[in-house]
Amino acid sequence: MKKILYIILSVILVVVSYFVVANIYPKATGRFPVFVVLFLFDIYLFIALKHKVKACSTWKRWLLGIAYWSPMILLGTFIFSDFFLPYSEWNKSVRSYMMGFVIISYTSKIVVATFFIISDLVKYVRLLLNKKKEESEEHIGETITRGAFIKKVGLVTGGVMFGTLFTGMFRWVYDFNIIKTKIKIPNLPESFSGLRIVQLADMHLGNWLSNDELAEAVKMINDLKPDLFFFTGDLVNYRTDEAFEFEDVLKQIKTKYGSFSVLGNHDYGDYSTWSSDAAKEENMTQMYDLNKRLGWNLLLNENEIITKGDDSIAIIGVENWGSYARFQRFGDLDEAAQGTEDVPFKILLSHDPTHWQNKVRQSDVHIDLTLAGHTHGGQFGFEIKGVRWSPAQYAYKYWAGLYSDKKMPENRPKYLYVNRGLGVVGYPGRVGMKPEITLLELYG
Repeated sequence: MKKILYIILSVILVVVSYFVVANIYPKATGRFPVFVVLFLFDIYLFIALKHKVKACSTWKRWLLGIAYWSPMILLGTFIFSDFFLPYSEWNKSVRSYMMGFVIISYTSKIVVATFFIISDLVKYVRLLLNKKKEESEEHIGETITRGAFIKKVGLVTGGVMFGTLFTGMFRWVYDFNIIKTKIKIPNLPESFSGLRIVQLADMHLGNWLSNDELAEAVKMINDLKPDLFFFTGDLVNYRTDEAFEFEDVLKQIKTKYGSFSVLGNHDYGDYSTWSSDAAKEENMTQMYDLNKRLGWNLLLNENEIITKGDDSIAIIGVENWGSYARFQRFGDLDEAAQGTEDVPFKILLSHDPTHWQNKVRQSDVHIDLTLAGHTHGGQFGFEIKGVRWSPAQYAYKYWAGLYSDKKMPENRPKYLYVNRGLGVVGYPGRVGMKPEITLLELYG
């Protein structure tokens, strides 16, 4: 009877949560199944661990229960809080660390649950194959069954995952990494050979707790003595005013030929709740004005031609265009490139690398080099001696570093560089995928 009651209550909770999410975060409804899966993992793991705490005293069982369910409680708090105080208006430190705890907890739980599921599957498969129960509980050594061993490995692995992600939230999140890449591009005008480009992406300033770390990054940028500075989108998380306190620091970026920027999916204010359309429009006006105050030439499906002697290159910038349905598709390459037909070398700033994958490569407009961001390199992974992995690669074919279109003639390749991001979103940390400052040196 209790199990049936739990099932009914769970179904009611899922249905109510869906309608709340659909009403408050309509753009997030496509990810609602993820919340359901997390809930199912929670239920499964809770049942699997429940017998281990039966011997504890009542107050310990309550304490462990609250600790176990606290990530789900916090997640529900995030969703329902918009009825009273929008999540985007929470104190930054509280918001960042609470969300970090939720993400770290669920990642660790999923790891543990996966091992438990494997253990149970092995057990039941053996039973289905008409093995005796004693055989299905084959012992390793004298004191532990195979299934229990797998579960213990899962618990240890989950603990290691929790500790690693916790460390990444405090130690590695501002461990800036300068990645230097030289690219030989045959049709680069001779006078621009040796051009030094510094690229940043995905600052997400709404998650930065002070100016000190950003000032360190800006100093590192200026020490590289860039000819051009490019920012390829996602300056903020929710609202333009998140960036106001960092203006004085960002204004200090110095270049020879100028600074250029484009918008990312977060820069449009679509992830915040607005009192009116006029309020959202004012937010965009603030974004445009902010870029001007920073000295960044914000390219909204536009271009700028830089001339050096008799040579010239075109800097083209498009608004956000993402292949996933939840992302804006405002980018228009043909419109942005108008007037650059006679310019021999073109650089495109486009936030989302799927734009290069689905539009730029097939376009009649020959873009020599596209600079993107958006993926953050997954904020988690490893890159060791040419071997690399990140969860980002399962969502994005082009997720970090330099790529080229092998279908193009060798004398006119199309290159893409995907920056791993300077800031963070969601999980407020990094593990194995350091925040990136990109230095590109172009040669003819």
